[in-house]
Amino acid sequence: MKSSPDRHLVRACLPALMAALLLFAPLLGAQDEKVEYIPTRLSDTVTMVKGQGGNIAVSAGADGVFIIDDQVKPLTEQLLAAIRAIDERPVRFVINTHYHGDHVGGNEALGQAGSVIIAHDNIRQRMSSDQFNHFFDETTPAWPKDALPVVTFNDKVTLHLNGEAVTAHHVPRGHTDGDSIVHFAGSNVLHMGDIYFSGLYPYIDLDGGGSIQGMIAAVDLALMLTDENTRVIPGHGPVSDRAGLLDYRQFLAKARDNVQALIDQGMSLQQAVAAKPTAEWDQALGGIWITPEQFVTFIYNSLTGVDHYTPLHSQETVTEESGCPLARYLRSKALLIRDSPTAVGRTSVPSVRFTAAANSVA
Repeated sequence: MKSSPDRHLVRACLPALMAALLLFAPLLGAQDEKVEYIPTRLSDTVTMVKGQGGNIAVSAGADGVFIIDDQVKPLTEQLLAAIRAIDERPVRFVINTHYHGDHVGGNEALGQAGSVIIAHDNIRQRMSSDQFNHFFDETTPAWPKDALPVVTFNDKVTLHLNGEAVTAHHVPRGHTDGDSIVHFAGSNVLHMGDIYFSGLYPYIDLDGGGSIQGMIAAVDLALMLTDENTRVIPGHGPVSDRAGLLDYRQFLAKARDNVQALIDQGMSLQQAVAAKPTAEWDQALGGIWITPEQFVTFIYNSLTGVDHYTPLHSQETVTEESGCPLARYLRSKALLIRDSPTAVGRTSVPSVRFTAAANSVA
């Protein structure tokens, strides 16, 4: 007896459904989950802390403690305990690299405790209002007043603390329209925020003002700020260096050029996706979070002036998560919950290398 088409559909969807359930399940009890926070000392004053959410930089020295980003809301107390293990003094300042919930989730608690929150103008603007996102097909509500940055800037801002100048440089329309990369000049450390995803396809938040062109321009600035001894903190993934950042830049540029060539041939988005212009990286980078189809869509829309994500459900096959409605639904809901200011939980992006040549020194 031959198998029915429905049986083939179920079999094809099972791996994607299981992956989505694994992503969603931890969110149900995240506040009670014990998270391992891993510190990596990068200089006499700067430590990277990896937990759940974006990577954090902690500066602790003669002038006190300040941090770059603060991960997710439900786990703030655990994060603060990890920071106190480095230095028991209260956090004086927080710099947010962008507005997503896995980087600003601790803002409210820190703001209430007296920390001064600093960010680009667009971050405060986006956090102050409801934000609809076509990628997740959901609206994230405005954040509470105590979570909002109280000091904002339009180009760059410098803190002179702990024996060095620490400058947040705004990089327009990269991962979002409010990104900053933060340079610790004396320590020779650079925090990239989510401009740099190490080991997986990057998420470009088109609805949030991001673009492939801005991502590449931001990496170009970062390369100007680094040398062969610089420790580079990605938004997600292990500590890297200038060589890893250069590999990442070359990958972004080649992916852009591949998609542009298809646009120049007159291909539609659907045709460009079907042509698989990122095939050489899909196996290594496309099975962790962002799929090849989604990444190509980010690039295509960036290059053609479409300012939001446009899903291709009708073009995607049942062998991938996007062809399995329940798996797609669970994953999108999990990621929305993760980034919401009223989040009940969060799961982190896996910590994996960009390539074997990423030269992580963690």
